[in-house]
Amino acid sequence: MEGDIEGVLYDILLEGEVVSQTCVTDAQPQQQPQVTPGLVLNAFRRLAWPASPLLIQPVGGRTLVNFATNFYTDNTTPTRQSISLLGQRVTVEATPTTYTWRFGDGQSDATTSPGAAYPTLDVTHDYLTKGRVAPSVDTTYAGRYRVNRGPWIAIPATLTVPGASVAIDVIEARPTLVG
Repeated sequence: MEGDIEGVLYDILLEGEVVSQTCVTDAQPQQQPQVTPGLVLNAFRRLAWPASPLLIQPVGGRTLVNFATNFYTDNTTPTRQSISLLGQRVTVEATPTTYTWRFGDGQSDATTSPGAAYPTLDVTHDYLTKGRVAPSVDTTYAGRYRVNRGPWIAIPATLTVPGASVAIDVIEARPTLVG
């Protein structure tokens, strides 16, 4: 047909999966493909971000019934990774924003605080019955990126990384008079 421009449709792949397509014609000048927020979001979700280590006080894998058991993590700073997308250098940064504490007894709590070591006690939980529990902390990251050292751009979604559980025994202590 007269006026139709013919071109070649190319698939844009990320780790073997088609994430976009682009058409190149003889009528178009060659230009560098654009890194889009959707392309970066797909990469953000595929990258490995650190799980937060769960730290518990008292230490030693045991706590008491009706005792404020203290929870915290030291994963508090942003993590950066550099990747190549469409031949361009993209720096992706993930910052912990929310911590979801799963106490192992069916109870949970979400905070913006990573907790703190004794004596601060930002995140505590009282176990009501004895037994073995496996608490954990999940970390939700907010992201941002920049292309070729350009300005930072917010990634329009968050990502949650589940944390490994830590087994603790909840025991009862009985007061004993000694004299």
